[in-house]
Amino acid sequence: MQMRKPIGFTILAFVCGLSACSSDEDRQAKPAQATPTEVGYVTLEAQSVPLTVDLHGRVIASAIAEVRPQVDGIVRDVLFAEGRNVEQGDALYKIDDRKFQAAYASAEAALKKAQATTNSAQSTYDRNERLAKTEAVSTQTVDDAEAALLQAKADEAAAQADLETAQIDLDNTTIHAPISGVIGVSEVSVGALVTAEQTDALATIRTVDHVYVDLADSSANFLRIRDKVQAGELEHRSDGPPPISLTLEDGNTYSSSGEMSFADMVVSQTTGTFTLRVNFANPDGVLIPGMFVTATVELGVIPDAFLVPQRAVSRDDSGKATVYVISGDGKAERRNVTTSGSLNNDWIVVDGVAEGDRLIVDGFQKFSDGAEVSGVAVTINADGVVEQSIADDAGEETP
Repeated sequence: MQMRKPIGFTILAFVCGLSACSSDEDRQAKPAQATPTEVGYVTLEAQSVPLTVDLHGRVIASAIAEVRPQVDGIVRDVLFAEGRNVEQGDALYKIDDRKFQAAYASAEAALKKAQATTNSAQSTYDRNERLAKTEAVSTQTVDDAEAALLQAKADEAAAQADLETAQIDLDNTTIHAPISGVIGVSEVSVGALVTAEQTDALATIRTVDHVYVDLADSSANFLRIRDKVQAGELEHRSDGPPPISLTLEDGNTYSSSGEMSFADMVVSQTTGTFTLRVNFANPDGVLIPGMFVTATVELGVIPDAFLVPQRAVSRDDSGKATVYVISGDGKAERRNVTTSGSLNNDWIVVDGVAEGDRLIVDGFQKFSDGAEVSGVAVTINADGVVEQSIADDAGEETP
C-alpha cells in the first residue's frame, strides 16, 4: 500500500526550492567588485636635455712627416730606434760625406781667390782715382779700374754663394727629424744608396701626443639640426663649445674629452657626408692613428623635454611611440608621444606628456587601456631597472 506525503510538507519544499533558486540568481546577478591593478610609476619633470649624436671615425696623427734625403749618397749609419719618440732636430741618418767635404773645400778656396782678386782690384781703382785728380792718368783708365773692381766683387759674391751651397749639401749628409713624434720603421739600412728627393720615404714620423679624429656626418642630419635650431626646439650652449666624448673599439670611454677643430662645409658627392674634425689630447698614446672610434657629439640642448625610461615606451601597429600614464580618475591612459633621440637608457620626449604626469613603468602585463589602476611610486636605476617592486595578484613580486 503506497503512502502519500502530507500536502503541507510538499508545499513547504516547493517554497524552499524557489527561495534557493532566487538566492543563486541574486548571487549571479551581483558580480564581485574588481580590485584596481597595482602598477609602478614615476613622476615626470620637464628639464633641459642635451641632444647627442654618435658619429664614427678614425684617429689620425696631428702631424705627419716623411723623411727623405736631400743629397745623393750611401747610408753610413742609422741613428734612431724604430718605434721610439724622436725630437725635432734629432739626427736620424748619416750619409757618406767625403765628396761633399771636398766640394766645400773647393768652394772655400774659390772664395779666397775671389776675395784676393777683389782686394787687388780695389787697390788699383783707389790708386787710379788719386792719380786722376792730378791728371796723371786718363779718365778711361779710372773707368776700367772701376769695372774690374765691380767684376771682382761679383765673382766674390758668386764664390760665397757656392760655398754656402756646399755647406748646405754637407749639412744634408746628416738627416734630421723635421718634427717631434713617433718614428716608424726604417725603409733603408746601412749601405743603401739614396738619392735626393726620392719618391720612397726613408721613414715616417707621426705626432701623437695630441691627435685628430675625423668624423663623418650626413648633410641631411645637418639640415635637420638647423631646422630644430630655427624652430626653437634646440638651443646652443652659452658656455662655449660642448665637450665630445670618445668610445674606443673595446667599448671603454676615453678618459679625456675633445674639442671641435673645424667642420668641412663641402659635402662629398659620393657619400653625401661632410667631415668634422675633433682634437684630443693623447699624452699616454692610447689613441693610435688608424684606430676606429665612436664620438658622442652634443648638438645642443632641448628645452622643456622629458626623460622617459625606455622600458615605458612601446610601439603601436603604425610604429608610433606610446606610453601609459595614470589619469586623474585612476585609470591607465595610453598616449602617443614624440621622441627626439635618446640619452643613456631614456627616450627624450618632446610632446605627448606634461609636467607632473604619473608615467607607468612597471606592471604592464596586468592591465589594458582604460583599466582602473592603483599607482605605487618607484625608482629606476642608471641601468633602467626598477629598484622598488610591486606585488602581483598571486602575491609574488615583479622586478
